[in-house]
Amino acid sequence: MIAIHVLNGPNLNLLGRREPGIYGHVSLADIEARLSERAREAGVALTFRQTNSEGELVTLVQEAGLSGAGLVLNAGAYTHTSIALRDAIAGSGAVCVEVHLSNVHAREPFRHHSMIAPVCRGVICGFGSRSYELGFDALLAILREEKATTDDV
Repeated sequence: MIAIHVLNGPNLNLLGRREPGIYGHVSLADIEARLSERAREAGVALTFRQTNSEGELVTLVQEAGLSGAGLVLNAGAYTHTSIALRDAIAGSGAVCVEVHLSNVHAREPFRHHSMIAPVCRGVICGFGSRSYELGFDALLAILREEKATTDDV
């Protein structure tokens, strides 16, 4: 069975009340519920986690990658600062899609650079909570394609 881990970094536990003009009114629990339904319909095992701790997020990324699970990652502010997350993605071999609720390229200049994008399969941003659904769908397609390729060998 295909497994997907959706990991969320700092302050994402505040979604729904944190700067709703930027991040919207949807809570992280709402996003988890929508993705859980999507995963159930697709026959995918879903793990959904959030942490404000960089070290814990690094551990969760490593666990996902080493277990062969795909990874949808909203690293929050760590996107722009964490070499440790970049190395965890690369080192664990995680197939990762980076997601963001807001269009980070239309915001402050410090948000324009992602430390993790170079080791991710793709980046989806600016679609609000739908960024997660788009990231999930893209990752699932990648994982299914790779599974079909290895099954043919």
